[in-house]
Amino acid sequence: MTHNLAANKQHAIDFYRMAYLGDPAKAIALYVGDKYIQHNPSVHDGKQGFIDYFTEMANDYPLKYIEFVRAISEGDLVALHTHQTWPDDIHYITMDFFRFDDNGKIIEHWDSIQQIPSESKNDNPMY
Repeated sequence: MTHNLAANKQHAIDFYRMAYLGDPAKAIALYVGDKYIQHNPSVHDGKQGFIDYFTEMANDYPLKYIEFVRAISEGDLVALHTHQTWPDDIHYITMDFFRFDDNGKIIEHWDSIQQIPSESKNDNPMY
């Protein structure tokens, strides 16, 4: 099957934005396939684990913000590179990878997150 790379890329962004900004159940309903495999060790596997994690995050940190810096789509995978701003002016860089099924639905997720340090040995941004 040939994947619609542009659609998958946009769906990954829309899915993550919707969940991050407080509506993970709707994000799951719109963008996730029959199963959802989660590789982040801080989040329970499956759809409900995702919903629970992002609901708690939205309740605990309602003023957080996310910027999508870049998105790359290849085959059945989409990679997102984001800059997250949290309360107390804490900044993180994340890299998320989503695998899509043949129907254009997200079925698997991996991620990595790193806090942006206050000092760097170079002048290059992390995003």
